[in-house]
Amino acid sequence: MRSRRYRTAKPHRGSHQPVWLYGRHPVLAALANPDRRIERILVTREAADRQAAELAGKPVQIVSREELTQRLPPGAVHQGMAALAAPLEEPSLEDVLARCGDDVLVLALDQVTDPHNVGAILRSAAAFGLAGVIVTERHAPADTGVLAKAASGGLEFVPLVRAVNLARTLEQLKTAGFWLYGLDERGDAPIGALDLRGRVCIVLGAEGEGMRRLTEERCDRLVIVPTNGPLSALNVSNAAAIAAYEWARRRS
Repeated sequence: MRSRRYRTAKPHRGSHQPVWLYGRHPVLAALANPDRRIERILVTREAADRQAAELAGKPVQIVSREELTQRLPPGAVHQGMAALAAPLEEPSLEDVLARCGDDVLVLALDQVTDPHNVGAILRSAAAFGLAGVIVTERHAPADTGVLAKAASGGLEFVPLVRAVNLARTLEQLKTAGFWLYGLDERGDAPIGALDLRGRVCIVLGAEGEGMRRLTEERCDRLVIVPTNGPLSALNVSNAAAIAAYEWARRRS
């Protein structure tokens, strides 16, 4: 899978300050992304030996595991690797639409704030070849090391669009020929029963609160992920992964 690249990408609307990416997959994916500006690379001797091929020719600084741990947020699972990187430029919706074919899936997240959830959704989006993930500009996590670690490299591959007004963005998708399906427990059909051919956007709301009214009104239909166990509700990242799989399995 290639890293993302956009000719008309906007500057990052959040902080321009570099952030520490950590963990084997996020760091190696960032190093392989020509659009990612890396300022420093810190690795332990063990990690440098293990990833010698990927690190060849890179300005690597060897540090002890203790020193690396001290430079990162508490609890960061770094696997002996970290990179100080500038934020990626953010694509606009127009950038993503210009690259979309006639048979694609986009996920839209309505105020999903947990970086672990958004990161996991990006990981699933990368694994199943989705065209992009849309989040709200407010009430959504920044591109931090936590999100990048949860995405396991997916942040480098999947366009992450930040919508100032999600309802308006969904209308733009409709104009571009997308069918909009909202995942909601009030849905009238299981997602597995949908056709899902053509241009499709699946909308997911925040855990607990679900989709906001204006977001729900933009959906063409509400659908469910059917469950039959003692817990009726799924984590939003799990629901997104199932939706992505249902879309991808019909193309295998």
